[in-house]
Amino acid sequence: MVKRLGLLFLCLLMCLSVRPVSAQSTGVLIELLDRNGAKTSRLVDGNKVQLRLKLTAPVKAAAQADFFVSGLASAVASCALAAGEQACTSQVFAASGWYWADDGSPRPERLIQVELNGETQAADVLVQISPRPVVMVHGFLSNWETWKAYLGPDGYLASLGLQGFAVGDGQVPGVMNTGGNADDTSGRTNSIAQNAAILKDYIQAVQARTGAEKVDLLVHSMGGMISRYYLDRVMDNENVAQVIFLGTPMAGSACVLPLAALGYLMPASLEILPDYMINTFNTQIVHRHGVPFYMVAGTLLIDPITSPCTSAPSDTVVGYDSATALQLDDIQQFPLYHGSLTSNAEVFETKVTHLLKNTPPSFAPRPDVSASAVVATPAQFSRAYSGHLAATESREVTINIDPNVTLASFSLFDSSRSLDVEVRGASGKVIVLDPVKNGLIKIIDPEMMLYLGYGFKQPKPGKWVITLKTTAQTPPGGADYALNARFDGGAVLSTSSAPTIPALGEAVNISASLELPAGGLQVSSADALVRKPDGSQVSLALTLRDGRYVASYRPDQSGLHSVEVRLAGAGADGFAIDRAAVLAFEVQPGGGEVSRARSIAVLVGILVLVLVVVLVLRGFMRRRHAG
Repeated sequence: MVKRLGLLFLCLLMCLSVRPVSAQSTGVLIELLDRNGAKTSRLVDGNKVQLRLKLTAPVKAAAQADFFVSGLASAVASCALAAGEQACTSQVFAASGWYWADDGSPRPERLIQVELNGETQAADVLVQISPRPVVMVHGFLSNWETWKAYLGPDGYLASLGLQGFAVGDGQVPGVMNTGGNADDTSGRTNSIAQNAAILKDYIQAVQARTGAEKVDLLVHSMGGMISRYYLDRVMDNENVAQVIFLGTPMAGSACVLPLAALGYLMPASLEILPDYMINTFNTQIVHRHGVPFYMVAGTLLIDPITSPCTSAPSDTVVGYDSATALQLDDIQQFPLYHGSLTSNAEVFETKVTHLLKNTPPSFAPRPDVSASAVVATPAQFSRAYSGHLAATESREVTINIDPNVTLASFSLFDSSRSLDVEVRGASGKVIVLDPVKNGLIKIIDPEMMLYLGYGFKQPKPGKWVITLKTTAQTPPGGADYALNARFDGGAVLSTSSAPTIPALGEAVNISASLELPAGGLQVSSADALVRKPDGSQVSLALTLRDGRYVASYRPDQSGLHSVEVRLAGAGADGFAIDRAAVLAFEVQPGGGEVSRARSIAVLVGILVLVLVVVLVLRGFMRRRHAG
């Protein structure tokens, strides 16, 4: 009796352990197919798949099949069967967000079921899911090492079970050039377009290594501009699930003006200019192919006096208004400086982690970016004074501050990050700079385009003299420098250039005006300095026409040009006034340049043909002579 009860209990357990239904027993079968139509039971989050329903007998009337994934409320796909059919296949779709549950926990397995005309069928298929890899893109004056905190077995991403790849890290081929060589801050860089092409190859190598069809992009600073260009102009297989921006200057950063004045790190230093970003880049790079955009913006500096070259709040070199100048799907703020955004643990834990764990509703297609959304009021700057100091040398720079200036902020770029400054105000007295009163900041980080910044509220109008001094830390070869000032209040310089994307040889019209709110300003000089892609310069005199100072320039080189427009004069009170602005235009190859290239190619072809004929004839003559 006891044995019989035991056997009965064992049978009961076996029955409970078996699924109550099976596809084969009910005549319903679900198949998961990859994007090529091959049957599979595994995928990487974001990969494109199809779902197929098979019945052992045809349906008598038209039916709708809806596929559901465990843990997700809505159907992920559907297909229709006409009367007499016994199979249907859904459209191809991306399984984005399947790896993460709503509570942030991983879901490496999901069960797929089907409803036929609203009735759940006794069939399912279990799918194994791996998370998407994360590709990280560094910014200006940087390289892959900015992402060290995220990489490796002890990195941030490994704590989530994610694979991380930083462009240039050697895990797969591909190295961008954004001026990240600390030993050479003056050399040339790749353009955004060139770096985007490198990013394409890097992503494709990551895909080949991981089997992922989509990656998440985690990008810093200019890396966001490169990624936007990649999405718009380079990507050809929709392989990005989402982009998480850290401190990207969507409307540019004027903190790059001293670098641009030195002609350093072109063309990248020009591509960061507000004029280029707003009037050239953002008017063209508007397509994101449905990819969600998220922003984490640094807002460390709240008081305008502490933010020397951009509006406050800012992360020191990127203002919050620039970081949020385009439509974004989410914006988060964090009180950090620009360089810390890629290493700070709290940013990762409280901002980035949440976004990397986005669930399927977060991947709904987004509309393209509207260029009209970028609204920016140009800031007012002095000209940038640049030069070189020998190891034991000092130099004075005079900057005029006009009446009604409520804030004057000074920015210094120093290639050696070793110079000291002495400031004499309009009264002639030396001012001891203070971190609180003057917002004095000194940045040693070589990935920052700013070395020293400080400011003055309600400065006395007149001549301000800044003495730049070398120190014991200055290298034997000396230091290159560039210094300028940003003004709130006072005279207003307005400038423009058109067209911003001219053909080679097409006239570019430059226009400027300098005015005081109360009027009475007399302009004494107006000129422009054009810097060509090869680094050479051309000076232009601006002449007065219909109330504006204008000049025309016909470029003889294709590529990105900068134009520093400088106007100076005096108000009715006799105080000297000067302002400067840096514009950019990108010259496209013209017909003449293309024709020359074709002519050279034809000439080379003719020479090769002649050489081949000569060799053939010589061989023929040798054989004839030997015979």
